[in-house]
Amino acid sequence: EKNEALGGVMVNTGTIPSKALREAVLHLTGVGKRGLFGHAYRIKRHITIADLISVSQRVIRHEWEVIRDSLERNGIDLIWGKAAFEGPNLLAVTRPDGMELVTAEKFLIAIGTRPAMPPNVPFDGKVVFTSDHLLALDTLPRSMIVVGGGVIGTEYACMMAALDVRVTLVEGRHHVLGGVLDEEVAESFQYQMRVAGITLRLGEKVESIERLEPDPTRNGNCPLVQATLESGKKLRAQTLLYAIGRQGLCSELGLENTGLEYDDRERLKVNENYQTSVEHIYAAGDVIGFPALASTSMEQGRLAVCHAFGHKADSMPQLFPYGIFSIPEISMVGKTEQQLTEEGVPYEAGICYFSEIARGQLMGNDTGMLKLLIHQDNRQILGVHIIGAGATELIHIGQVVMAFGGTVDYFINAVFNYPTLAEAYKNAAMNGSNKLAHV
Repeated sequence: EKNEALGGVMVNTGTIPSKALREAVLHLTGVGKRGLFGHAYRIKRHITIADLISVSQRVIRHEWEVIRDSLERNGIDLIWGKAAFEGPNLLAVTRPDGMELVTAEKFLIAIGTRPAMPPNVPFDGKVVFTSDHLLALDTLPRSMIVVGGGVIGTEYACMMAALDVRVTLVEGRHHVLGGVLDEEVAESFQYQMRVAGITLRLGEKVESIERLEPDPTRNGNCPLVQATLESGKKLRAQTLLYAIGRQGLCSELGLENTGLEYDDRERLKVNENYQTSVEHIYAAGDVIGFPALASTSMEQGRLAVCHAFGHKADSMPQLFPYGIFSIPEISMVGKTEQQLTEEGVPYEAGICYFSEIARGQLMGNDTGMLKLLIHQDNRQILGVHIIGAGATELIHIGQVVMAFGGTVDYFINAVFNYPTLAEAYKNAAMNGSNKLAHV
């Protein structure tokens, strides 16, 4: 490991820090309870960066301990340093105090990626920054431009808006999270973003980004950043988060000494066993591209190692759940309505709105929806799509039923605890079954 801490992007700059930040935002702003206590409800009136980062650091330190303990309990040697291939079976590990050569029969490349930083964008880590830099800000800005409507951009846009930062999000496509979400869920999410005060500039591309000198007559001594769009619009804010794409790190690995090649974003191609074109070298995680999730990366690594050592392992890659920790959170598994329509699969949609179930009212957070996509002929569940509180937890119920080929009748016949969010499955199932019966 070349960094000073274990866990890579997942623990140190990506998944864990951003989700810890989100939990702190939800708690301190009270945004999830305003349905009960009113729009002005807030746990803490003046929230600082220190309030938010302290939670994140505590969780990160705990994850370091968990990983280190797991390595030790399983007898895994940990070598600190930066590795590069000297040959197909030889690594040179460089440290400040020297170099060590390591040989092995099998290798697994799991180096992840970093945020893309185009040379024409004036990054300084304080006014113009990536998601890695955001966690090191000194103070909360009054305004922010977010360039990129993917997972990272939308998650941070929602968090900043909940903190009363004036957010403008620019996305080149005509909807956020393009190619990921079911269209109905995407429309609902965009509505919720606008309600939260986020200005969406969809179908717009950024032509240039420049830092501006402070103007005492307009904004005191605060620096500004200006994003000029291809349409001619000029957007100004105190800060800009650039969240378009991630870049691999394969150029630093000496892969030319193994015969391996990588694409223009420094990603590796693998087969169904996660082997690269050099069969004793495997790769898993962000370095192989989509879906580039912490959950799928772990599973890819498990399958790669099982294959490398001849252990049989089964998986269901077509049924991995996709979780987006925005506000509100979103999760899905299986096919979208658009995919089923394109594939010519006859289906019906059963829908339950969280406003229909008691737990939504009890939580004061009823702006959610659960949708089941049901095959019209055999009644099997083809997809589950959820937006609202608890979506990333609820999705696993649908995932398990789909994995065993379950039908909508399972949810109709099952008894759910009352009052819970999970009973939305039963309501959605009944709604879909009624439609199938033309009731």
